[in-house]
Amino acid sequence: MMEQGEEGFKGGMTAKKYGSINKISKATATRDLQQPAEIEAFVKAGAGRSISYQLNFK
Repeated sequence: MMEQGEEGFKGGMTAKKYGSINKISKATATRDLQQPAEIEAFVKAGAGRSISYQLNFK
């Protein structure tokens, strides 16, 4: 995500994309993405099943 810069992944990083990249279940991907969001390394967009994440460059 950092290599892509502020433009990030098209549509942001989702649990589905993260799970696919790391070959893990969507549930595990969701848990993995929660901690960076809690410490504000990621900015969440959307809600429910449509949550995506972007890096917080600010």
